[in-house]
Order: sequence, then C-alpha cells, then structure tokens
Amino acid sequence: MRPIQLLTILEQEFLSTRDGHHTPVMLWGPPGVGKSDMVAQVAARHGAPVIDIRLSQMEPSDLRGIPFRTGDTVEWAIPAMLPNADRHGATGILFLDEITSAPPSVSAAAYQLILDRRLGEYEVPEGWAIFAAGNRQGDRGVTYTMPAPLANRFSHFDVETHLDDWVAWAYTHGIDERVIAFLRFRPELLFDFDPAHNPVAFPSPRSWEFAHRALQKFERHPQLLQGTLQACVGPAAGVELNAFVSSLDKMPDLDAILAGEEVPVPDEIDLQYAVAAALVGRAIRAREGDGGPEVLGRILDYAGHFPQREMGVMLVSDMHRAIGADLFEVPEFSAWAQTVSDVMLYE
Repeated sequence: MRPIQLLTILEQEFLSTRDGHHTPVMLWGPPGVGKSDMVAQVAARHGAPVIDIRLSQMEPSDLRGIPFRTGDTVEWAIPAMLPNADRHGATGILFLDEITSAPPSVSAAAYQLILDRRLGEYEVPEGWAIFAAGNRQGDRGVTYTMPAPLANRFSHFDVETHLDDWVAWAYTHGIDERVIAFLRFRPELLFDFDPAHNPVAFPSPRSWEFAHRALQKFERHPQLLQGTLQACVGPAAGVELNAFVSSLDKMPDLDAILAGEEVPVPDEIDLQYAVAAALVGRAIRAREGDGGPEVLGRILDYAGHFPQREMGVMLVSDMHRAIGADLFEVPEFSAWAQTVSDVMLYE
C-alpha cells in the first residue's frame, strides 16, 4: 500500500482510540522504506509523544517487569518505558519496532500488551495507539516467523515505495532539489534492493536522504563527492547521481524564468527534470513572499513550454502537492490547464 494511504490509516487508527475502535497496526516492509517515519509523522501532526520500543533489544522481563516480594506475595514493578498518562500524557503512540527481529520469548510477552492493552497489573492508557513494524523474511534482516497468536492481534499492511509520495515528502522536508530531479529522471532507483546480493549500501527512501546530506557536506569537495554518494546509495546509483549533478551547470537561468523572460527549455531530458524540480522548490519558497502568485504564474507559463506536455503536467502536479489548492487561484492556471486538457492529471 502507498505511504500516503498508510498515513491516512495510521491517522484514523490514532484518532480511533478515543472511541474505543482502535486496532493495533503492523507495518511490513524491507529496510529503508519509511515505516518508522510514517509513525513519527502521525505523532508530529498531533503533537503526541511516541514511545519507541525496539523489541529486538529486549528480554521478556523488560516488558513484564521485575518481580519483588511484598509480604507473602510477589508483585511486579512496571517498566518506566511503558506509556503512563501522568508521565507521558493522555494520548500517544506505543511503537513496537523491529518486532519480527524479537526472539519468540519476547514476542510472547507482548501478546497480552498488544491485544488486551494490559500486561499483568499494567494497562495501556485509553488514548494510546499501538503500532508495530518489522522486516519480512527474505529481506536479509534478522527475522523470526511471526507466531500466529501474535499475528492475529494486528491488522497487517505492506509498505510500498511510491515516487510521487516520496517527492511530496521530500519537498516538505527540504530535500535537495537535485536529488528529487534525479529520481524523477531515474524513478526505478528510488528503491533498488536485491536481498540475494546482500548489499551494504543501496538506494532506498532512507538512503536518498543520506545522499541529500552528503551533497550539503561535500559539494565543495568534488574529489570526495562521488565516494560519499556511493557510500549512501551504493556504487552504481552514486556514480549516476554524481554525473547528474555535474551536468547541471548547463541549467537555464531560473531567475530569468521567474522574471518572465523568454528562456528556452533545454533539449536534454535530464536537464528538463532538473529545471522542473528546481521550479517547484522556487514555488514553495515564493509562496511565503509577497510576490508568490506572480512567481507561480510565471512557472505555470513556463510549464506550458515543455515539448513533452507530460513534463509540464509533472511539474504542476508536484507544485499542487506541495502548495495545495492555492495554485488553482493563480490566473495563469486556467490557461495552462487548457493547453493540457487532453492529458490526464491523477494522484
């Protein structure tokens, strides 16, 4: 399932705790596809805390607590890491990460916590959602088969990678527009993981964020840039990204485009992707300024000049995802839409 769809599901599951309709959610997927980040996004949107418990690092007693004697009976000390309404707040997310990497003795201790929302004398506060994530067998991670009693305590969703969803996330989080343009140009490299070859570094949504960071740190050290990009996304993808970035000195003058001057669209497809990504970034920044509508209008005018209209549609679609329905209020939008009326726009 696409990340944008899963975000809606997680959001509704979080909100459903107040009505007693919450079902624990299990996210399945290979490493680096953004499972943990989606949980963090839902929590951030609501200002709610996340208690992230890595079950692969736990012993059974870490969840159940430690017994101590009180008179002739034994009681259990509740672990401080478990959600507590007084300490952590009335609402939040209990996130059981790496659950498929936990040994069976630990996952067995989580059965009652997940389904019954209690463990011995401890109860999960009513406003807390329970989410979990793990790798599938075959992803070259340390995994155990999820026992049927534990699996039956979740609703299960497979996390897919989707370029449009990642691009929308990337613009929101300030990812370098050159990385976005490269992946628009080479979409099959968003996620390229072959567990049979057991790669150390490979392209994934997570590692492209690392590549973004490498560009910021090593751009002024060209002799190191290719090696650092390869260290993030693997040998082949690192070479391609470095070559792509090096070719961008042929980019047209973006300031001239935004000033309304006649600027020809480059013939090279890779440069067209780079121009489109850069203009979306300029649109996002211009929205906050006084001349926002004027800048958006000039970008819309330029979008109509691409020889392949699908390129202009991609540019405007990405702008819409980034800035929302305000784009429709720009006078130039209607004129642009007329020029591509026979090209389907879809999410």
